[in-house]
Amino acid sequence: MYEGPVQDLIDELGRLPGIGPKSAQRIAFHLLTVEPADIDRLTSALGRVRDGVTYCEECGTVSDADRCRICSDPRRDRTRICVVEEPKDVPAVERTREYKGLYHVLGGALNPIAGVGPDHLRIRELLARIGGGSEDEEVAEVIIATDPNTEGEATATYLVRMLRDFPGLAVSRLASGLPMGSDIEYADEMTLGRALSGRRTL
Repeated sequence: MYEGPVQDLIDELGRLPGIGPKSAQRIAFHLLTVEPADIDRLTSALGRVRDGVTYCEECGTVSDADRCRICSDPRRDRTRICVVEEPKDVPAVERTREYKGLYHVLGGALNPIAGVGPDHLRIRELLARIGGGSEDEEVAEVIIATDPNTEGEATATYLVRMLRDFPGLAVSRLASGLPMGSDIEYADEMTLGRALSGRRTL
């Protein structure tokens, strides 16, 4: 629709997840109105992401060093590992301020239709972490925090089967059910069913 660099920018922005054609056009025209220094900061940040971001060799989350700040923190509880699908899930759990252990990022979830099998995820690395710790840092609990959808449930079930071989290891799954502030009448059958099966005594 537009000519030259402007259309190229709209096309590239439109390829980003969650940004449709109208949003891409709005962002592109906003960038045309900002100061050159703002554009320079944006391009510099993109360059640093391309050249300076790596993955933590221990947990697999994004990092700017060989080990992320969480894995490097001596105050973290090294006997607990929370297993998540993607790096973006780590800050979500951290925001709760309820968890003080370590993480393990799988890099996705099992999805046979899309060709994603166990060998495509960081499951071997998880098993090595659990089996390779010293007595002082032996993993006592694995918390499975995969998404509550078909792929996440399949991944959780597979992990539970694999982790049964470790004696004394506690394996738990994040609770799921009704969100706070919601009405029961608007809950779907699956959410309400999970809430019922996961009920606790008061």
